[in-house]
Amino acid sequence: MSVTRGIETPPPLAPHGSVVSIGVFDGVHLGHRAILARNLERARELGARATVVTFAEHPKSLLLGRAPRTLTSLEHRLELFARASIDCVWVLHFDAALRALDARAFVEQLCLRDLQARRFVLGFDSKFGRDRAGTPEALAAAGHPVDIVPQVLVAARAVSSTAIRECIELGDLEAAARLLGRRVSTLGTVVAGDQLGRRLGFPTANLDLHHELHPPVGVYAARARLAGASTGLPAVVNIGWRPTVSGETPRTPRVEVHLLDWSGDLYGQALEVEYVARLRDERRFNGLGELTEQIARDVQSARAHLAAG
Repeated sequence: MSVTRGIETPPPLAPHGSVVSIGVFDGVHLGHRAILARNLERARELGARATVVTFAEHPKSLLLGRAPRTLTSLEHRLELFARASIDCVWVLHFDAALRALDARAFVEQLCLRDLQARRFVLGFDSKFGRDRAGTPEALAAAGHPVDIVPQVLVAARAVSSTAIRECIELGDLEAAARLLGRRVSTLGTVVAGDQLGRRLGFPTANLDLHHELHPPVGVYAARARLAGASTGLPAVVNIGWRPTVSGETPRTPRVEVHLLDWSGDLYGQALEVEYVARLRDERRFNGLGELTEQIARDVQSARAHLAAG
């Protein structure tokens, strides 16, 4: 999958044009995946390039001055687009200039001229361009071929990033997984920690999640996928404040991943964590010895959950 960033540097021209989908795609949930699958289907029929136009920042950060914590950072979305077999992604920065671009210019300049769009595949509620005037219906009325992908429901509940965000914040990871069509996962960069886990015999990778929403504080059985790996490694994840060893409460919870049966240097690498089961709440222990014993029990519990699927 090719990735191009910035409005000034569009992707190379596609010999047979592109099928274009536009949106943030936060979470790349079942509704988004229906759009991506239809895009890929139409692209293959036309011999065209399956193309997604997405945004580096959530538009609400500029429109409203704030944005919700994302389900998936840009790099996480790019990984999920690649898994969906999308051919090309054009990442635009949602700045004042792009905000001022009207829907007609967006289509004519970016989609038709730069991407040679032969067809559009958009969600039923897609909106783009100044004042969000660009809609699937407006495209169709202007004579552009467009597939409108209807709303996806799961157990009579509409799939949306907002609904998934609420499930994760409440700790209902099973409900979130049903709406995502996959387990809840986070992607972060491994950063340096204090190496306490290593001294206890359970080395951990400390993750910077780049504003991604994570499950509630607690200990989880998980699978962790290294950059470029096709399968995940068994892991135990602690999300929390480390009350046994922290002198002061940090501003945000720490995310620490202990990979089972693996060793190596991960600093600076991307690590995706898929949460399989919640094992317990985080709590304070009477010293490092008691903490170490509990971590050993957590490892055994995680192995059991992961073996069960």
